[in-house]
Order: sequence, then structure tokens, then C-alpha cells
Amino acid sequence: MSRRKHNHSSRNRNGLYRLLRHKLVLPLLRSNHPPQFAARGTALGLILAFTPTIGLHTLIAGALWAATARAPKLHFSLILALAWTWASNPLTAVPIYYLLYVTGQMMFGHWGHLSGYADFALLARDLHEGDRTLLQNAELLAKILLEDWGLTMLVGSIPWAALVGGLGYWGSLKFVEAYRREKAARRARRQ
Repeated sequence: MSRRKHNHSSRNRNGLYRLLRHKLVLPLLRSNHPPQFAARGTALGLILAFTPTIGLHTLIAGALWAATARAPKLHFSLILALAWTWASNPLTAVPIYYLLYVTGQMMFGHWGHLSGYADFALLARDLHEGDRTLLQNAELLAKILLEDWGLTMLVGSIPWAALVGGLGYWGSLKFVEAYRREKAARRARRQ
């Protein structure tokens, strides 16, 4: 690899690292709220990312945030919830949705009806290509999700959303608590 390509690749990695640190890590660390506030935001974002609601994640997170604003034990970091919904994004949506679909088919006991990943990849390509407008693509996606694969993916999302949400909650809670303990210890050493 040439030095120029290596430097460009290195800059892209550094830029991605800075972006992830700025959007995901620093809000966790700088919050004045209890660690559970950040952990609930992380968990909700991951739960939404692993449900077949792409395109609605922001609206759902915002509505839940507003609904829990007066309930301190339920309220969460909206910034973290929104950031973590991007675990499901244009690059990862097809593999995640396929995982949800296959899980749903297995939960329904439809072992013989498992379609291959190629069907999902074809759908993704079909939505990005062609002469359809954005509205026509949205209608096609809604038809597929609601009529063909939606219920199966929704049922298949339950165990995955619970798993990644639980892991996200636990991991971010432990991360924030450890950071705050270390910060308190550093402050104590200085004094």
C-alpha cells in the first residue's frame, strides 16, 4: 500500500474514532446524571436498533423521552439513545433484519421456510436501484415489512432487542461507574 493511501486510511480511522468518541463515549462520561440515566439511553437505543423500525427510531426515542420526562426512574439520555439507534444503519440494516427474520421463523417453528440471505440482499439492492421515488421506495418497504416479513421480524426482534439492550445497559453502567470511581480517586490523590 502506498504511503498516501495508508495516510488517507489512517485519517479515516482516526476521524471515525473521534466521531464515535464524541457521540457515544463523552456523553456517557460528562453527564451529571446518575449512571443509570446514561445506561437507560444506551439500552433504549440498542433495543430500537434491533427492532424492524428503521426510519422511525428517532421518532420513537423522542416520544419515549418526552413521555418519561417526569419519571426520573424511567427518564434516559436522549443523545445516547439516538446515537445507539445507529447500530442499525444503511450498512447494517440488511444483516440485522435478516437475523431478526430467521430468528422469527425459528420461533414460529417454520424451519423449512427460512429464506436465504440473498433474498434480503436483493431487496436492499432493489430499494436502492430503479426509477422509484423515495416515497415509492418507502411504500415498497412498508408493504414488504407489513405484509411479508414484518410480523416474523418483529417476533424475532424480541430476544435480540432484550439481549443487546441488556448488555448495553450493563456495559454502559459499569463503564460510567468505573470512570467516576477513577475520577474520584484521581481527585483524592491530588488533594
